[in-house]
Amino acid sequence: MSIFDKCYEFTRADEAIAMGMYPYFMPIQEVSGNTVRVDGKEMIMVGSNNYLGLQDHPKVMKAAQDAVKRYGVATCGSRFLNGTLDIHLELEERLAKFIKKEAALAFSTGFQTNQGIITTLIGRGDAVVTDKMVHASIVDACRLSYGHVFKYKHNDMADLEKQLASLDKDIGKLIIVDGVYSMEGDFTNLPGVIEVAKKYNAKVMVDDAHGIGVMGKNGRGTSEHFGVEDDVDLVMGTFSKSFASLGGFVAGDKKVISYIKHFARSLIFSASITPASVATVLATLDIIENEPERREKLWSITKKMKDGFQAMGYNTGPTETPIIPIIIGTVELTFLLWKLVKEEGIFTNPVIFPAVPEDKSLIRTSYSATHTDEQLERVLATFEKCGKQLVIIK
Repeated sequence: MSIFDKCYEFTRADEAIAMGMYPYFMPIQEVSGNTVRVDGKEMIMVGSNNYLGLQDHPKVMKAAQDAVKRYGVATCGSRFLNGTLDIHLELEERLAKFIKKEAALAFSTGFQTNQGIITTLIGRGDAVVTDKMVHASIVDACRLSYGHVFKYKHNDMADLEKQLASLDKDIGKLIIVDGVYSMEGDFTNLPGVIEVAKKYNAKVMVDDAHGIGVMGKNGRGTSEHFGVEDDVDLVMGTFSKSFASLGGFVAGDKKVISYIKHFARSLIFSASITPASVATVLATLDIIENEPERREKLWSITKKMKDGFQAMGYNTGPTETPIIPIIIGTVELTFLLWKLVKEEGIFTNPVIFPAVPEDKSLIRTSYSATHTDEQLERVLATFEKCGKQLVIIK
């Protein structure tokens, strides 16, 4: 038996490619606003996390170019040694102030951020309790920690309390939730989580990758949306959504952030964020703080698209955000719908198990503040045409 046997036995991807039904790792040849070029064909992008439309903003691109001229294209070292630039520190100070916490720490990717936080804080004898639908980076980080891992049913506060009540009252406890769930588009019940956490002396961490920049009056995320910023102990965010860059960060009490900074292996043993990426985040943060009309436009678009899909008869699930899933059910029908809308020039993301339950395969659509009415109407018309063709809707 060879360690590679499973690799040669895996044929599903090759079979899907041969059938013209393989939807992943699709090379994009050009990007212009909310349109992309794939296989030489222009398509409307409704599969991106570019929520505020800042991916190609002139100010943002100039900031990245200026940073490359000043610092080069990479740091060639970790933050711990030679990889800390003055703009890394500037970014962390700005983020802490923006999130209204004492300190912040930036990592090279969002995945590494969760890995660094969780594996550093959760030690032997500690307990980490997560919603069953949290992001894969949290799941993997919990596996790597030395603590006991417990999961509660999605947004079920009674089950959360049941899990916490079963634990020794004297052990360290951390509850981790997503602020916005990336496939379903719904919020966590953050006020409920905080209420239970206080009862059982647990700390609360929110992965707000899809909330920061979008949620709340000032774009500070799900905690601001619910008015509970002071009750959340750690806020994690990524730069690859509203910030149109690459990386991640955690914000919290100064002593906690310092501890993570000196013990997180995913920070210490990884090269730091590139100068262009840092400058991009600083520039987008300026826009987030000074142009609230982008969020207002995004929410107007969100309502239009959700109402439009529901009026056709599509199941959009529990979404309350610019992430609007089209829940189909079976993998086969999901891929057929994806293929038809792709042929009509609409770029979407089909999502299947294990990212969603086996009977809840879906087309994930997501929207930007810069989508035009013409683009949105075309998306709706395409989904209506293709949905009727497959008899998903009437």
